Amino acid sequence: MAPVIGAVLRPRTYGSLVFIATRLPLGLLYFCVLLVGLALGLGGALVVIGIPAIIGTFAAAWGFAAFERHLARWWLGADIAPMSVAAPPGRPLLTRAREHVSNPVTWWSLLYLLIQLPVGTVAFVLEVAGLSVAVALTLTPLWYLVDRLTAHPAGVQFQGTLLAVAGSGPGVEPRGLLLSLLLGAAGLVLLVWVLWVLDLAAVAWGAVASRLLGMSDAGIRLAEARSVAVAEHRRAELADQSRRELVVNVSHELRTPIASIRAHVETLTMREDALPLDPDTSRYLEVIARETERLSALVDDLLAIARADAGELTLTVGPVSVVQVVHHVREALGPMARRQRSVTLVELLPDDGLPPVLADPDRLTQVIMNLVRNAVAYTHEGGLVSIEAAADGGGHVALAVADTGIGIPPEDLDRVFDRFYRTDASRARSTGGFGLGLSIARDLVEAMGGTIHVESEVDTGSRFTVRLRVAEPARAGR
Repeated sequence: MAPVIGAVLRPRTYGSLVFIATRLPLGLLYFCVLLVGLALGLGGALVVIGIPAIIGTFAAAWGFAAFERHLARWWLGADIAPMSVAAPPGRPLLTRAREHVSNPVTWWSLLYLLIQLPVGTVAFVLEVAGLSVAVALTLTPLWYLVDRLTAHPAGVQFQGTLLAVAGSGPGVEPRGLLLSLLLGAAGLVLLVWVLWVLDLAAVAWGAVASRLLGMSDAGIRLAEARSVAVAEHRRAELADQSRRELVVNVSHELRTPIASIRAHVETLTMREDALPLDPDTSRYLEVIARETERLSALVDDLLAIARADAGELTLTVGPVSVVQVVHHVREALGPMARRQRSVTLVELLPDDGLPPVLADPDRLTQVIMNLVRNAVAYTHEGGLVSIEAAADGGGHVALAVADTGIGIPPEDLDRVFDRFYRTDASRARSTGGFGLGLSIARDLVEAMGGTIHVESEVDTGSRFTVRLRVAEPARAGR
């Protein structure tokens, strides 16, 4: 009995009455708008009417659902989760539309709106009928007294329901008064019961609204996780872009002091009008020159990687003479290999020459130089490094850099082209490797339409082969 009495005393119960009373007109509004919108969308021209009508219908449905969510929270006291999780701003319109369509609440809320008309009609009729009967019975004693204590024209009776029992005589009769009081008490009980039933119906309605107009706990957690992932991804992209810009800017700035150091060292070591340098000073200058070359190579590698990641690494692919590239690399690195590592750099070219290949001349030279530097670094003193070129059949030319160095373990062959990967940290420290040369070589070769692979045997040596397409004769002649 306490819950029944409590329903009468709770203010929420009367908010529930107002909420149920709005179901019929609002349900009719939702049904008409959605029906007309879908009819126009499915039956109209695809671009002119159809798509705008469908989009407008879904937008209106989402707005109606949000309005219903506020009504359920305000009048029913329902605890409803958000319809969607706030996402980072600046997302493309297509992404937002896809997320809206994939949100289950979009379709559940549409169902909620469509059932408002039939269910709301039944609820409205039962509410009006139940309250009308209950209020009419509750006011029966008042109607009886007004009828008997007020004057009215002869033959007119306002207590028609009680006329057969109370009689038609003037004045208040005990039997009629008692009957009206009993009917009033029954009406009061009926009114309390109707209010309790309507309160239960409102609670059930609030539960349905919570289920259909709000996201589930799992959906909220998943949406929040996706939102965090998108934000972190965007933050990572911005950080990566900043890193690339920093690398490019720093690399450009470092080129000037490196060139200045190299020029001063060459001036000190190549002066003919100066006194001979003492052994210690000469050794120090050689160390400075060697480390300057290493630093210059690292800066070039970092700049190439940053430009490749930023999509700014442009290639001018055209016919390139393999023989000229090999000659240039040997002349540039041969003295360095002999002076620093006592390694002999040789070239092996066919006597009948080679056709030009499709490549960027500067980038192809950079690739072969990286391979030669890497070979010299991992070859014992007194060893041999060779640059070979030969026709490879099928319209290709193969350039190979082979050494008699320490070799690469079989388990590391698949990773030697990864950035910053070095097969042996202790040996890398001794040779000064950065783990960038081979990665850059692979990226540049693939950008020029070629392939690169490695063959190696521990303590015997390694062989890196670059395979490029031969330039067409007509194209080579232009």
